[in-house]
Amino acid sequence: MDFGTLAPFITVVAALSGIALGWMGRTRTINQDVERRASADAQQRADVEYIKRGVDDIRFEQKAQGKRIDELSDRVTRVEESSKQAHKRLDRLDNEN
Repeated sequence: MDFGTLAPFITVVAALSGIALGWMGRTRTINQDVERRASADAQQRADVEYIKRGVDDIRFEQKAQGKRIDELSDRVTRVEESSKQAHKRLDRLDNEN
């Protein structure tokens, strides 16, 4: 068997192996891209969950702050009423003297 008869056979084998190796490389690249995207998506989901927890904490603190403001407002109203009555008593004392 001489090189002339083996050349076409070698060429076909080389072409098929090139196609197979190229296909395997492409498949590997696609799998790596999928893994990278999945990792990025998982990180993004974790970040979103962290932000959600932060927002929930802020809402809770905001509600607590609102309750404190309402309580303080009630106390200020009572103090104003008390001072108004004290001023009336002082005015009566001034008028009597």
